[in-house]
Amino acid sequence: MPTNCIFNWSGGKDSALALYHCLLNAELEIKYLVTTINDTADRISMHGVRTELLIKQAESIGIPLYQIRLPEMPAMTEYDDAMRYHLTQFKNEGITHAVFGDIFLEDLRSYRDERLNEVGLQGIYPLWKRDTNAVINEFFKLGFGTVIACTQARLERIVGKEISPELINALPDDVDVCGENGEFHTFAFKGPIFKKEIAYKTGVKIFKEYQAPKNSNDSCVSPADQKPAGFWYCDLLSA
Repeated sequence: MPTNCIFNWSGGKDSALALYHCLLNAELEIKYLVTTINDTADRISMHGVRTELLIKQAESIGIPLYQIRLPEMPAMTEYDDAMRYHLTQFKNEGITHAVFGDIFLEDLRSYRDERLNEVGLQGIYPLWKRDTNAVINEFFKLGFGTVIACTQARLERIVGKEISPELINALPDDVDVCGENGEFHTFAFKGPIFKKEIAYKTGVKIFKEYQAPKNSNDSCVSPADQKPAGFWYCDLLSA
């Protein structure tokens, strides 16, 4: 029998590629795409993408979307309690594993695995320890498309742009090409996991400074170890 899984879906490129590999694996059954939502803004946590675009992604992929609605800046205990509740519900449905698109952040994986172990679930990491240059090159080769929805303050020039080999090659040397250290977050709008391309257009750019998780990636992370951080967001709209 297939292994019943939830997929922690951020809407970004690493999630899209990890899901691609999961869908090729006949031993895995993805029951839900699970996304944490900033309930105040009605947007994907950290990425700032509107929920209406997230819903279009899920509809195009063809897997049910499960939204976990959280306050804008939950305390660590509030976040952990909410996740424990929902993970327990999944366990009660017969789900045994949770899939993540993480690549190399050891402390983030340890945090995830600890929380999963508390309720008797296990983690699956399809992209784990792969070279990030190989990851982004595979992403391009497969025909995926993604737009940068959010960046650290210093990368304002790339927010709202679609990722291309040329853009990746022009990144500063200390920026991971997959943004694995939280340098940027993305919205995947086309590729082999989608039945049809998600039409979007870019809106206004805004800068926000707030208490942000120190180690974040294309999936939701614990708000532990927060410090002030500035981010540029490009509002993405349905076209």
